[in-house]
Amino acid sequence: MALIKTPICDFDWPAPDFDLQGVDGNRYTYQDVEGPNGTLVMFICNHCPYVKAVLDEIIRDVRELSTMGVGAVAIMPNDVASYPDDSFDNMRRLSDRMRLPFPYVIDDAQEVGRAYDAVCTPDFFGFDRARGLQYRGRITELNGLRPVPGAARDLFDAMVSVVCIGHGPENQLASMGCSVKWK
Repeated sequence: MALIKTPICDFDWPAPDFDLQGVDGNRYTYQDVEGPNGTLVMFICNHCPYVKAVLDEIIRDVRELSTMGVGAVAIMPNDVASYPDDSFDNMRRLSDRMRLPFPYVIDDAQEVGRAYDAVCTPDFFGFDRARGLQYRGRITELNGLRPVPGAARDLFDAMVSVVCIGHGPENQLASMGCSVKWK
């Protein structure tokens, strides 16, 4: 497991479109998941210990942000032949077990991951209502693969800022996780 950190936010970078298969049997585009006040695009997978460490926080934050008009999607970008824990069937099981409150879709051609320049799981992209990037950073502080009790909710607070004032914070801390497993 190699630790990778995300690049600094490229403010107003436009969200690429996608059309991906969801574990619920539906296909999803950016427009399908877009919220009236912003959209959160997350690159996650099943096997990564960093994703596992913050999955409860992801679920909590997405539920709360949805009440503020923020849409969300989770994209699984990894090569499933090399990482069978991330297979479509295992994605479906994870979605069902955790009752994910957002579409969980597979990027089996890895084109969307490349279009977003995803580098790790988890990798969070927070867009404003005009599809401009406003946040690319961590969800919260971790210590030994555990969220630090009482730590700032970086992702949540950034997206609240996007909803309320139209842009994310100037200073953002990189997300960290396992590298995307490219074919």
